[in-house]
Formats: sequence, structure tokens, C-alpha cells
Amino acid sequence: IVLLLLALAKPAFPSPAGMESRRAEALKKLLEVFGMEDPPAPPAHFKQPPQYMVDLFNTVANADGVTKNPDILEGNTVRSFLDRTHSEEMRFLFVLSSVAKNEKILTAELHLFRLWPRVTDGPKRQHFCQVSIYQVLEKDKPDTPGGKKLLAARLVSLQTSGWEVFAITPAVRDWTEDESSNQGLLVTVQGLGGSPLDPPPLQFASGRDHHESKKPMLVLFTDDGRRGASLPTGGFPDLKPQASNLPAKMPVPKLARSRSKRSLDRLQPCQRHPLSVDFEEIGWSGWIISPRGYNAFHCKGSCPFPLGENMRPTNHATVQSIINALKLSEGVSTPCCVPDKLYSINLLYFDDDENVVLKQYDDMVAGSCGCH
Repeated sequence: IVLLLLALAKPAFPSPAGMESRRAEALKKLLEVFGMEDPPAPPAHFKQPPQYMVDLFNTVANADGVTKNPDILEGNTVRSFLDRTHSEEMRFLFVLSSVAKNEKILTAELHLFRLWPRVTDGPKRQHFCQVSIYQVLEKDKPDTPGGKKLLAARLVSLQTSGWEVFAITPAVRDWTEDESSNQGLLVTVQGLGGSPLDPPPLQFASGRDHHESKKPMLVLFTDDGRRGASLPTGGFPDLKPQASNLPAKMPVPKLARSRSKRSLDRLQPCQRHPLSVDFEEIGWSGWIISPRGYNAFHCKGSCPFPLGENMRPTNHATVQSIINALKLSEGVSTPCCVPDKLYSINLLYFDDDENVVLKQYDDMVAGSCGCH
């Protein structure tokens, strides 16, 4: 992957015709790393991602997309869907065709923006009302017996406005198993004890008449089963070069640079070096919201005998180094400089249906290097 990213992110010179097919093949392989067959098409018009998804990305990752804490997300994918009905009634429909069959549904949430309540006359002004969320079973007859199924219900204050979140996981599991069963959701507002309220004092923002930032939204937390290697992982990494990796910055004569650099590469001990991945250079900036790129780092350098602690050698690497140095066996090379700690990154992007997705990918950043 490191060599692939180097070729994609930093092309050294214009490639001949044969290199174009190699680039296409490399991009296809990179898409596989990101769990995709084809890159999603950028939105036809400028589209603002839901603030909830932006805030979630900033909670989970730093500006480069590197995971701050691997335990924040239960799974590795968060999908957001906007309501497709655009009606004034409290009926909502979310199209889930972009959810892959291999994704395990962990949690599904309905996010509704509560508007400021209507002013009601009389001494019996309500302070709370009961909001109920139903899975619609009969599209044209939801109020008949068996026409709907209760998913969530609770008392909601009439004194404020803001987001209300309801768990609707059973309904979404039904819909992903049988797409034709998705008849949408119905939301009702009643007084305490279920008494009718006409007109209801509480309203939620609809997809038709309110700002994009307040549209009804379904947020789906899933896991696609993709997991990285068994190398050590950790929390938010220190992405500054390791102390032992700081070369002295001394001026080098221009004529001597190319010759001396090859010698230095052979002499420098195993250490971590920057590896910039720029999504705009790769051609992915149209559908990736954040980050614009990241530093993958790569490992380079020698693992000479004897291996010191600063080279973070495994016991196997130490034994291999001794066998190589003493020529006790033919064909045994010196240990290799490779990543011994890897971190995940997060992408916030638009999928083919212009839904916003947050996805976490394991083993994308070399956290440190060692001789193995």
C-alpha cells in the first residue's frame, strides 16, 4: 500500500501511455483498500453535509482524519439519510439501498428537529407532550389495527427547541432484510396519557419547508466486518517524527546531493518518513468531504547488527540479525524496517446516493517503525 500511495500521491514525471493503465490499475486497487468498486460520483450541486456528521467526524478524528480514540465508534461505519417524502405530515421515508448486504446493523436513530411550540390559549397550557414513533406496516392504512408498530415513545418538553433522537433499530433491520417492507415512519404528538391535541402544540421540521440543516435524518451505525492486521494500535498518535528520527539539517552542496543521498539512505537506521497522500491529486476531492489528505508515513532505513532498543526489534529480528552477522546460515538477510504500530483514519464522504458517510479504515498510518 505504501508504494501504491507513493505512486499515486507524488508522480515524479509525466507518464507514458503504458503508465496510464498502471495508474488506473493502482487506483482500482486503492479503491479496494477503501472498500469500494468505483469512486462515488460527486454531488451534482453543492451540498452541505449534515452538521451532526461533521461534528461526529471532528469528535472521532483529527484534522488529518487520524482516529483520536478507537473506542468512540461501536462499528466502523456511520451513514446518514435525509427524508425523501418532503411532506408537511409527520410521515418520513428513508431509502437505504446504499447499505451493503454484509453490513451488520448496530444502531439506528431518527433525528428530528423540534421547532418552537405554538402558543396556546387558556389556563391549561401544556408543558409536555407524548411523542410516539411508529414503523408503518400498511402504507395506505397506518391507523388500522396492524397498520403500524410502535418503536419509541417519550415525553418531550414544550419549552425549548432542538434535536430529538429516537432509537428505531428494529425497523431498519427489517428494511435492510426486505427492502419492499420499507413503508416509512409515522410520528404522532399527543397529550399526557395519550389524549389528542388539536392542533398539536409541537411540530418537527419537515424536509420541504425548512432549512437543510434541520431536515429529518436517519443515522445508521454499522460494521462491515473489515478489520486490520494484528499489529498494535492505540489512541490518538503523536504524528511528529520520533526523537531518534530527526536528522541534522546541514546544507549539502547541490552536486553532492544525489550521490550522498543514496549513501545516507543505506546508512540511516530504520526510521519513519513522511508520506503525503493528497486526495485532490488522486482525483477524489469531489466526493471526499474530509480530510483533504493525510500523512500515511512509511518506514525506511537499515537494521544493522547489533540491533539497539531504539530500533524496536522483535526477538526474532534480533536472532536473525545475529545469524546474518555471524554468517551461520546461507541466504539469511538482515531484518527489515517495517511499521510496528498502525493507526486508522476516517473519511467523511458522499456516496452514490449523495448520502453522507463516515467510515473508519484500519492500518492506514504508520505510527512507528521497527526492525522485524
